[in-house]
Amino acid sequence: MIDLLASPITELYGIGEERARDMAALGIVSIRDLLEHFPSRYEDYRVRDLTEVKHDERVTLVGTVYGEPSVRFYGKRKSRISIKLVIDRVVVSAVWFNQMYVKNQLSPGKEVVVTGKWDKHKLQITVSEMTEKDSPREKKRTDLVPVYPLGAGVNLLFLRKTIQRALDKYKSQIPEILPEELVQKYRLLPRREAIEAIHFPQDAEEGKQARRRLMFEELFLFQLKMQAFRRMTRQQTEGVSQQLPMEEVREFVRQLPFPLTGAQKRVVKEILDDMQAPYAMNRLLQGDVGSGKTVVAAIGLYATVKAGFQGALMVPTEILAEQHMDSLQAMLEPQGLQVALLTGSVTGKRRREILDALQMGQIDILVGTHALIQDDVFFKNLGLVITDEQHRFGVEQRRVLRNKGLSPDVLFMTATPIPRTLAITAFGDMDVSTIDEMPAGRKPIETSWAKHEQFHTVLERLRVELKHGRQAYVICPLIEESEKLDVQNAIDVHAQLSVYFKEYQVGLMHGRLPSKEKDAVMQDFASAKTNILVSTTVVEVGVNVPNATYMVIYDAERFGLAQLHQLRGRVGRGADQSYCVLIADPKSEVGKERMRVMCETNDGFELSQRDLELRGPGDFFGTKQSGLPDFKVADLLSDYKALEVARQEAAVMVNSDVFWKEEKYGWLRQYLRTQGILEGTVLD
Repeated sequence: MIDLLASPITELYGIGEERARDMAALGIVSIRDLLEHFPSRYEDYRVRDLTEVKHDERVTLVGTVYGEPSVRFYGKRKSRISIKLVIDRVVVSAVWFNQMYVKNQLSPGKEVVVTGKWDKHKLQITVSEMTEKDSPREKKRTDLVPVYPLGAGVNLLFLRKTIQRALDKYKSQIPEILPEELVQKYRLLPRREAIEAIHFPQDAEEGKQARRRLMFEELFLFQLKMQAFRRMTRQQTEGVSQQLPMEEVREFVRQLPFPLTGAQKRVVKEILDDMQAPYAMNRLLQGDVGSGKTVVAAIGLYATVKAGFQGALMVPTEILAEQHMDSLQAMLEPQGLQVALLTGSVTGKRRREILDALQMGQIDILVGTHALIQDDVFFKNLGLVITDEQHRFGVEQRRVLRNKGLSPDVLFMTATPIPRTLAITAFGDMDVSTIDEMPAGRKPIETSWAKHEQFHTVLERLRVELKHGRQAYVICPLIEESEKLDVQNAIDVHAQLSVYFKEYQVGLMHGRLPSKEKDAVMQDFASAKTNILVSTTVVEVGVNVPNATYMVIYDAERFGLAQLHQLRGRVGRGADQSYCVLIADPKSEVGKERMRVMCETNDGFELSQRDLELRGPGDFFGTKQSGLPDFKVADLLSDYKALEVARQEAAVMVNSDVFWKEEKYGWLRQYLRTQGILEGTVLD
């Protein structure tokens, strides 16, 4: 059967080659592209009652011309026409700027429909459009008129007319793509009606139902793809069912110096169940700063070694690798496990020794940076791969590490709490485990917000902590002075604090330091040789100095909530009360709200949701590796309930044998093929 919607838009009247090029710049090449170029908003021409209109709102009103128009000229070719209109027995002013032609259309007693900006205080409307009441033009206009994303050479009127022509000619060709049971179950408009109604709704309710249908369709197709990919990956990837000695694992957990929280026990069970399953684990473990992800990772690594395999832990920085190395050695080496470290700083003979021992199986667990994925790194029998702060690595880097073994189990960890909406969107092909409970005895960090002129007071409070033998971080957004950004830089702050606290040692840490210098700076701070560490955000992830109880974040408005929370998590890691002070003079309301939210809560998941609301989904991860689709209709913030429903329906569908056999699901199976997903096969 010929797909007429795939026809080029030049099949429509009024579109030649030049116009087609302009449309192609908007992503419109075929009739289908045109019909699916949905409005971004609507101009609302519903006639309003004066009692319900708000100040500065764009409104449409009906009134009767009263008296003669008044005309004023000013400047070069500038004019102002004003007239009195009687609306609902109220006399209001109507004003036109630089539209002299309307003077002749304003005869007393004439009834007109005006659209423009309403000034409640002056009882005045600044008119942008006017039609005569009951004129052919006024009768033809609908209440809601679509406004589309535009480009050079494509104006709004032309696009509306072209879409109407396409609907007139091709509407009957629009297929229904959702299964009938979903359309009925959720009382969705048929697709054909929904596409026409989203472009030209008869009223607000019809427009709402059209959007609801197309939003659900978009989310469902995306989740269908994610769930099918997950199923196919499992079928294609013959994972190893690890025979875990559970009694030994339980004994290892019992001898830990602290009890697991309920949340840790839950996620450990989920991970161990996956490791024993016949398919390869593909799980995301998210937990707030200090929630105890490292010990969960250690239990998984211990279990895989006891089952006869090796484990790998890849982290984004050498500092974090060394910290994990120390933690894992303390927990695992007393159990007889061999843990080794491989980073870019490990070279020469030592590196060769590690690689030889790894290939012979003499090293049980290898901790490292991206050095783990270099070509000459070979494991004897890799069973579990853990990637910490996984969003800091590209998809290809994670894939290379996974390929170091024969379908090993894979666990991704992140200390950036991700709102559930984004987790099931960006990571819909993964299982998600969440540690949503903090270990007992953790004192909440007291967070406050100070202006720049209060910096001296903040430093005196810091001095009190130093006198008690504790340490502090001072975080700055830049390394060196910048002409473009008026923000405090680490080098200047280090110089100032070295003078202010001359009786104490002040260290400096930033990303441009060579690795050995970074290590030395961090070692001095960890061993308390340095009292204050001035740093850029390189201390954001994983640094663990329990004696550090005070953090100052300079120019805090330059950071997102998630990053501020990560930085704050560097203190509060010991038994003493810890403090975080945000130095900021935010100019925008969003910046002020960030500061308020940080002072109100220590809950990373609540902060991540607020961050999502303030920044939007596209900025939450950063654009490069977000994995977020570019939805045309759906909005991840307002449509999160529909996203959950779509995910559930898609999971049920792809995991039923009926879906892969019955003819009525043929279109959806074809859709999955176009997305590179075939039954039993995943195409690269």
